[in-house]
Amino acid sequence: MPHAWLDEALALTDVSWRPIVQRGLAAVAAADPLYLERLAQDVYLPTQHRLFAAFAQPLDAVRYVLVGEGPYPREQSATGVCFMDGAVDALWSAAGLSKQVNRATSLRNFMKMLMVADGLLKPESTTGDAVAEVAQRALAPNAQFIQTLPELQHNLHGHGFLLLNAALVFRPHVPPVKDAKAWQPFLAVVLEALANRAGQPRPTLVLWGKIAALLNAMPVAEQFPQAVAEHPYNLSFIKNKDMQTLFAPMRLLAKDGNFQ
Repeated sequence: MPHAWLDEALALTDVSWRPIVQRGLAAVAAADPLYLERLAQDVYLPTQHRLFAAFAQPLDAVRYVLVGEGPYPREQSATGVCFMDGAVDALWSAAGLSKQVNRATSLRNFMKMLMVADGLLKPESTTGDAVAEVAQRALAPNAQFIQTLPELQHNLHGHGFLLLNAALVFRPHVPPVKDAKAWQPFLAVVLEALANRAGQPRPTLVLWGKIAALLNAMPVAEQFPQAVAEHPYNLSFIKNKDMQTLFAPMRLLAKDGNFQ
């Protein structure tokens, strides 16, 4: 690997990804020899060596690649795993979604979309009392609803999601699209590795938002089935029928695939 300062970040990945991540970093350095050098001297999120945290999901387990824009712009929130806000634990409150979920706009809208997909909410009624009714069911004794964001991440991993960001870092003084473009050679290597897995179908690319959709500029992206949507910070995401169709069979809000 060309940059020893990334060793600790690489150690957090599943062993199946390590040579691929190394090749991806070499591709970034080949495209812009100074990018990683500048990044090493800069301040960025995520912290705690979690730059490649998404790659804890083993290579052969990947059936979907969910791509968001970039890390949350807050240290506690940025985990290196897209849309998994480290400041959030509990999902529910007596009044509906927890305060932490409601503060994380994209996560809040994703949760509401899942509730619509699972038939827990009607598309025309996703605020106030309707969400509170679902929360009361979720918080009832012996309810089979997941209760925390780590449980949601666990369910996503169980369905084979690789939870990536188009830009692996956030820097307040750098436009996210600029960092996303710098990481495109890295993501191209990742997609090539997924396309070339022996005996396995290619995973579906789930692209949320304009920056994630930049992946379509890569020729390798044409080899994958795709599900494309607006970014979840848009309210319209809640009613996106393509996303509802994709996620409904997964029952991500249920502990065992069934609600009580």
